[in-house]
Amino acid sequence: MRGKFVRAVGAAVIVIALATIIKPTKSDEVWNMATAWGGGPFLEEDAKGFAKIVESLTDGRIRINVFPGGTLGKALKVSDTVRSNVVQAGHTWMGYDWGIDKTTVLFGNMAGGLNPEELIIWLYQAGGAELWFEYRKEKFGVASIPCGIFPTEIFLHSKKRIETLDDFVGVKLRTAGAWAEIAGDLGASTVILPGAEVYPALERGVIDATEWSSPSVNLPSGFHKIAKYIIMPGVHQPGATQECIFNLDAWNGISEHDRDILKMAGKLMVLDTWARYPYKDIAALEEMRKAGNEFVLLDAEFQRAAIEAADKWADKQAAVNPWFKRVLEHRRRFQKDMESWPQFRFPIGRR
Repeated sequence: MRGKFVRAVGAAVIVIALATIIKPTKSDEVWNMATAWGGGPFLEEDAKGFAKIVESLTDGRIRINVFPGGTLGKALKVSDTVRSNVVQAGHTWMGYDWGIDKTTVLFGNMAGGLNPEELIIWLYQAGGAELWFEYRKEKFGVASIPCGIFPTEIFLHSKKRIETLDDFVGVKLRTAGAWAEIAGDLGASTVILPGAEVYPALERGVIDATEWSSPSVNLPSGFHKIAKYIIMPGVHQPGATQECIFNLDAWNGISEHDRDILKMAGKLMVLDTWARYPYKDIAALEEMRKAGNEFVLLDAEFQRAAIEAADKWADKQAAVNPWFKRVLEHRRRFQKDMESWPQFRFPIGRR
């Protein structure tokens, strides 16, 4: 009797597990979401937060099961997983596709790019989100929307003190996107690693330093415990975006009303992440100070050289890539418009 019961329970578990990956019926969309995140707030709060909002706003018509990075495809290849219909949705940073087309780093953001507030205005008022959708659909065959904003990052958690360009030469660092090449132009040795591999690489000395995200995201990762120096500001990433991508068949298979709801859910998560991360960063920085970390500010020459190198790199890409040129010119026109901001807006944190 007990054996029959165990077999029945086992069969039920298998049915439940398969139910999360079987193709849903048309009347009840159950989508699977691949992510670039092995854990932490990007997965638990951002990707799952988006899924929760979508389910709420659609009254359950669209439910999204969120999976950690690497579960349903490679963590840094989410767009491939979505396009091939292994899953119907994905949550990632667009810049991870920079090896396919470097235009992705303009939308994901890069050195010389936009701060978080500028990103929001560019996306939703200056036409950036429409350009984003058009680009992803044409070049990658997926539907794509912004669904989060990363704050300015810590430049590096480093075992070596870095303040000047000379200090930077020869440093082995983990990074991603355009900065992998730009940092190399400035003399560093760069490697691209998924999030789950960064801590052990830093701990074992495979790398001297890493960038990842802002203080509140980096704190639970423990980088500050094995790397004494915290280098700021994040000139490599003044802000960044999160991306939600969808298989075109899944996207086209729902109503226009529900597609608008997905876009609205993305906007709500942009607002949530924009407010949540910077506020949590305040306490996280204080905790790092109490842990005995030394904070080092990059000197003015380094910051100026980083922006100049980024602009030079971008101009080089624009000369050979029509899409890169189009997006770069669009962003730079917006940056020109924003030059009047300091005349009438108080800087954040200053009175």
